[in-house]
Amino acid sequence: MSGLIQCDRIWKRYRVGDVDVNALRGLSLTIDKGEFVAVMGASGSGKSTLLNILGCLDYPTEGGYRLDGVDVSKLRFDQLAEVRNRQIGFVFQNFNLIPRTDALENAQLPLFYRGMPLGEQRAKALAALKRVGLGGREHHFPTQLSGGQQQRVAIARALITSPSLLLADEPTGNLDTESSREIMSMLEGLNRDGITVILVTHEADIAAYAHREILLKDGQVLSDRTTRPAPGTVEV
Repeated sequence: MSGLIQCDRIWKRYRVGDVDVNALRGLSLTIDKGEFVAVMGASGSGKSTLLNILGCLDYPTEGGYRLDGVDVSKLRFDQLAEVRNRQIGFVFQNFNLIPRTDALENAQLPLFYRGMPLGEQRAKALAALKRVGLGGREHHFPTQLSGGQQQRVAIARALITSPSLLLADEPTGNLDTESSREIMSMLEGLNRDGITVILVTHEADIAAYAHREILLKDGQVLSDRTTRPAPGTVEV
């Protein structure tokens, strides 16, 4: 494995009224390609702030963030958008599907922003939906799908650009136990296929699917431990 993510003493500071609030405090972190990492911590520990920076949705106030060798903390916002569209897939707790758009159109949305021909968009979206077990449901609208199926559409949308990094923010937070297992098994399979997965969760049973667990407290890494071997490694 080789380094995909390198955070070097990053700080994130917000101005709240007359007070500066430090959401991240000099956090340093390295994540290798092919890892499956769970980020945990209490509310206010910095989990979501960290995920936003890792996903190129926000900048650190101080420090450096390198993604696949590129210091993205120094890129313009339009350049960050290009990095997101090319390299990163997102899965959120609330699915973030467009209600009046069917599964196929929801899944192909990232390709629309690339200006890809419509026929190619549709072919890739159909393949992505089939990959997540939704072949034959491409014309169903979100209200016609269960929560677990809606999350599968969201995963298909995240995969359609062939990202090297998948960021999942509480992806099972709105799902029942069985649907949660299905989604996590799917993320395990994607990780076995070589996609680096970073999962934010507050649930220990969900974090147990990952191979590494990072615990945050007050914007810093409190603990960082390997919980089980990653795919393709040999335990000694």
